[in-house]
Amino acid sequence: MPYPRGVEVSPDDPRREDVVALLTEHLSDMRATSPPESIHALDVDALVSPAITFVTAREDGVLLGCGALKVHSADHGEIKSMRTTYAARGRGVAADVLDWLLTEARARGLRRVSLETGTQEYFSAAHRLYLRHGFVDCEPFGDYRLDPHSRFMTIALD
Repeated sequence: MPYPRGVEVSPDDPRREDVVALLTEHLSDMRATSPPESIHALDVDALVSPAITFVTAREDGVLLGCGALKVHSADHGEIKSMRTTYAARGRGVAADVLDWLLTEARARGLRRVSLETGTQEYFSAAHRLYLRHGFVDCEPFGDYRLDPHSRFMTIALD
């Protein structure tokens, strides 16, 4: 789906070389900001699951960001692996990816989409993004447990 700034968001293979580099950077940052037991980011192999739709945002073929929708049940999904390149930050790329994922969730008939993110200052831009798009804080969902390093958010799609 093309967005006004010339960004194209579409399903992609997380095993592509540039995506692997971005996801490796993502996991490295998670390890630097969160204790090991509080890191819930998925690796490349996990993102190839049939329960996950993985997308990238590109401009003229250049990777700007990525994200994923994991389906938990017939009515509940989860946002995973949201990441933008350093060069793309502040350009609205994450909002484009999130919009694509929420549109896909609605098309699949999901009634709710949740996410887990960190609580540290490092995650403040992500918190603002999710709040702007209508997410609200919620209790842990799925296999997550209460954790002082995790913030849980959800949005009703109906």
